[in-house]
Amino acid sequence: MTPDNASFDSAFIAADVGGTHVRIGLVQASGDAAHPIRVLEYRKYVCADYGSLADIIEDFLHSLPGVAVSRGVIASAGYPLEDGTVITTNLPWRLSPQDIRQRLGFADLRLVNDFEAVAHAAAQVDASEVLQLAGPASAAVRGPTLILGPGTGLGAAVWIPAGKRAVVLPTEAGQAALTAGNATEMALLAQMLKTRSHVPIEYALSGPGLMNLYTALCALRGARPVYAQPGEITAAAIAGNDPLARESLEVFCGLLGSAVGDMALLYGVQGGVYLAGGILPQIRDFLLHSSFVERFLNKGPMREALERIPVKLVEHGQLGVIGAASWYLGQRNGD
Repeated sequence: MTPDNASFDSAFIAADVGGTHVRIGLVQASGDAAHPIRVLEYRKYVCADYGSLADIIEDFLHSLPGVAVSRGVIASAGYPLEDGTVITTNLPWRLSPQDIRQRLGFADLRLVNDFEAVAHAAAQVDASEVLQLAGPASAAVRGPTLILGPGTGLGAAVWIPAGKRAVVLPTEAGQAALTAGNATEMALLAQMLKTRSHVPIEYALSGPGLMNLYTALCALRGARPVYAQPGEITAAAIAGNDPLARESLEVFCGLLGSAVGDMALLYGVQGGVYLAGGILPQIRDFLLHSSFVERFLNKGPMREALERIPVKLVEHGQLGVIGAASWYLGQRNGD
């Protein structure tokens, strides 16, 4: 449905920038407390097809003839420097919100961590868009909530209730060291350490990470890798016609459960865990029947505490855009 000009007058752009895709929307406040963001227009771009984020935003704006947009928000992984440039390992080009604002002539363009943005949207997802993986349907107490997802990298943020307004803690949890929980994982970690001094969590728990696990497993088993893309591994694993592909995905799910359990304890999570987007919707049934839950709970005397935490898979394709827009409106209202 094409919105009228009155709707466009209060609209702004919200971009969710991942290592592979940029999702961008023209959005506005809806006035509905349950779903405060209305998405007027939405498009998805392949990062590698464009020379910069500014090129993508310009293309999107050109698809809105006659619409004057001067405000926006960018959600992206990475660490912002004092000059506004963002350090990120997963983008094919430099990201500088200040340069983009000047090039496009925007009056206001803000940057938010991608999973901090997702954290602002997770609670707005309808029940039909959620798959329950573990724990009760709802948390017994209103406490810190963990949102994370393995995509091109692994992002994570913690939503913390604080009176009427929540606080969201962005993290670089994907860069923490990967830990092993059994003999196979210890052997895989040793194999990975042959080529690098630090093996971060996202080196195994991401789209490229699944490829890394498969390659390391082939080396351990003395087999030649036959797949070049993570999607090929997941397809073969789900089809059940390649034991190494299946074992790679099983290891992935087990490591993910263990890492999520560690994060839940480290961040004092009580309100729940949302696994948001990334490659997980493609393997939802495999994940559901994997060792993910058992590894999540396998934390010694803390098992009982973790059994009380709801763990859910969120399947909303526009979650990053909606979350970035929600964060932006909260910032504007607080100015």
